[in-house]
Amino acid sequence: MTPKRLLLLLLSVGVAAFIVGIWQLASNLHWVSPIFLPPPDRAWAALLFDIERGDLASRVLLTLEHMFYGWLLASLGGILIGSAVGISSTARAYLAPTLEFFRPLPASALFPVLIAFFGLTENMVLVVIGFGALWPTLLATINGFATVKPRLHEVARLMRLSRRQFILSIALPNAMPEILAGMRLSLTIALILSVTGEILSGSPGLGYWIMLQARAFRAPDLFAGVLLFGLIGYASVQIVSLLESWLLRWRA
Repeated sequence: MTPKRLLLLLLSVGVAAFIVGIWQLASNLHWVSPIFLPPPDRAWAALLFDIERGDLASRVLLTLEHMFYGWLLASLGGILIGSAVGISSTARAYLAPTLEFFRPLPASALFPVLIAFFGLTENMVLVVIGFGALWPTLLATINGFATVKPRLHEVARLMRLSRRQFILSIALPNAMPEILAGMRLSLTIALILSVTGEILSGSPGLGYWIMLQARAFRAPDLFAGVLLFGLIGYASVQIVSLLESWLLRWRA
């Protein structure tokens, strides 16, 4: 690890420690009632207790399944549709208005519609996650394919590459950095929508468990769940970042 990266790591740890310290101080001095803001040590103790003696581990696994399968659905759909639209200026001209209509539509607005079709089921949750997490990957893929430099098109013509060869050997590598960046953002959205979907559908995941703790005024357990969501989000993004670094190692 270089000295610069080590310094950045230490600074990030210091910022996190400062936030936890302010949290502990606010709880100890009763700036906020402990009923609503328990100290971090109680939240951490509640997290360990729920993992060891409760069913929290199985709920976390279910939430991870929702997040992963919804993200995978969004990624595959975004790459396939985005590459087909991005590679063709005609397709972009025809489909741009439709995409712009659906893009700002909140995924949560689809819950009432999809509940009517799927009911309060796992499929309903996955469809909402897939729709909401689709757009970063889709738009990044379109932009990556649409911004292939003109000289690369000339190279493809000189080499007499077929359209399929041009997509696989030139357009896709050119778009890959943007596609992976969009997938990383989509993963965060997938986690957020997993929580929302579980709360609304009553699916026994981590989101529904947190809602139950809030209703029972179990603040330590509630904050334990929030901490766990933060750890899941951080770990998942780091994993995708490592995958991105490995796939783009040719750029180094």
